[in-house]
Amino acid sequence: MADDTSIFIGASRKPDDSYQRAEQLLLQYGNRHGLVTGATGTGKTVTLQILAEGFSNAGVPVFCADIKGDLSGIAMMGTAQDFLVKRAEQVKLDPYDFQEFPVIFWDLFGEQGHPIRATVSEMGPLLLSRLMNLTEAQEGIMNIAFRLADEEGLLLLDMKDLQALLANIAERAEEIGSRYGNVTKPSVGAIQRTLLVLEQQGAANFFGEPALRIADIMRTTRDGRGAISVLAADKLMMNPRLYATFLLWLMSELFEVLPEVGDPDKPKLVFFFDEAHLLFDEAPKVLVDRVEQVVRLIRSKGVGVYFVTQNPLDIPEKVLAQLGNRVQHALRAYTPREQQAVKTAAETFRPNPDFDCMTAITQLATGEALVSTLEAKGVPSMVQRTLIRPPSSRLGPITVAERQKLIQESPVAGQYDQVIDRESAFEMLQKKAKDAQDAEEQAQQAGSGRSRWTIPGFGNDESAPQSDGRRSPAPRPSNRQTVAEAAIKSVVRSVGSSVGRAIVRGILGSLSRGR
Repeated sequence: MADDTSIFIGASRKPDDSYQRAEQLLLQYGNRHGLVTGATGTGKTVTLQILAEGFSNAGVPVFCADIKGDLSGIAMMGTAQDFLVKRAEQVKLDPYDFQEFPVIFWDLFGEQGHPIRATVSEMGPLLLSRLMNLTEAQEGIMNIAFRLADEEGLLLLDMKDLQALLANIAERAEEIGSRYGNVTKPSVGAIQRTLLVLEQQGAANFFGEPALRIADIMRTTRDGRGAISVLAADKLMMNPRLYATFLLWLMSELFEVLPEVGDPDKPKLVFFFDEAHLLFDEAPKVLVDRVEQVVRLIRSKGVGVYFVTQNPLDIPEKVLAQLGNRVQHALRAYTPREQQAVKTAAETFRPNPDFDCMTAITQLATGEALVSTLEAKGVPSMVQRTLIRPPSSRLGPITVAERQKLIQESPVAGQYDQVIDRESAFEMLQKKAKDAQDAEEQAQQAGSGRSRWTIPGFGNDESAPQSDGRRSPAPRPSNRQTVAEAAIKSVVRSVGSSVGRAIVRGILGSLSRGR
């Protein structure tokens, strides 16, 4: 049975299916990472739930994604159901106590939990390029954009900051290209169109401030339990690239922020990455290398990363080699790829002479798994066929009303609800453009008041400097007429004279007739 140094996972079975022993995960090796695999409907979510419960009771904060909404039940107290009570008896879980756990709900869209945001600069050009599926040339422009932002003191906080900077780069393409290499307007335009698509998909909600503080997902309660941060991911899965990029960003932030702690008695945080294959699907080598580096080094920060996926082949071999604690649920072997997956899974375990691992993987019942964890000195235990223990919290989702009540009572309520839009690249570039336009208009107005040809003392707008440094007197207003003015006045005089002569002749004629 579990104690203060371990998490009770379940009970292994003898070949005759009788009770053998309790299977546990030692907390001191909880930061050595893990893997939970199995086909749909074999019990992965329940395994994730009981592991999260165990870590929380041990005082370890947990971050996990809720893909289908089922995991939200961890926030409510479980109820005695016949099949749960029977499983508790089978694994000798006595007493079988029910609990509700301290949960903080999060949601990138701010609908089913507190909003999670990150600034564009925190995300960085590599992850943004992955999120946007940019070509090599477009990724180069993204790197140039971040370099310019650093050089010119432009804060990249939200989506409109990045859009404004890209527009500025397009206008200065020739100048920037001479410094950093070819920058084409079509490539910049392609990036801008991709940003527009992301914005329409709701990704713009993720970029901005206030950004998530790592401390808020590493909380503990007054009674010493670790808070369980549950990310609502059912809607997020409609944009799987955003989901994978966000979780990789979070792991990278943990790696950058947390101090080195070596091998603590228990992890500082445990991170469950559900649907882990999304992280590696069509990922460029540089990104896979980044994941492998973070997974390899983050354990010294006291963080355990547990990948949850259907197929062990979804995880690159370099990453797979870092995962010491393993729970393998049933796999199907209908296709050659599935058969290869079964073989791969079986070969990663320390063999047990009591059963054939490959055969057992295809015959496991729901809620049953092959379990191997790290024992003393970090050596993998012999694989055991294990019945997973029942959860202490509710099995299944919570209601909308229950979720809203928990959100309102959350320790971070009100901290992330309102968007902060401070002066950043968008506003700074707008101001620069306006200042340039104003300067141009002033120059045009000043230029329109001066004649192209000047004669000293005749119509000059300003005094001209003399050879001795003095300036000539300001010019007097000119009375000279332009050619057009003189012509018009001549016509008026001609017309006036002829009309006047006609009037005089008429008057004189009438006088003579009156005589």
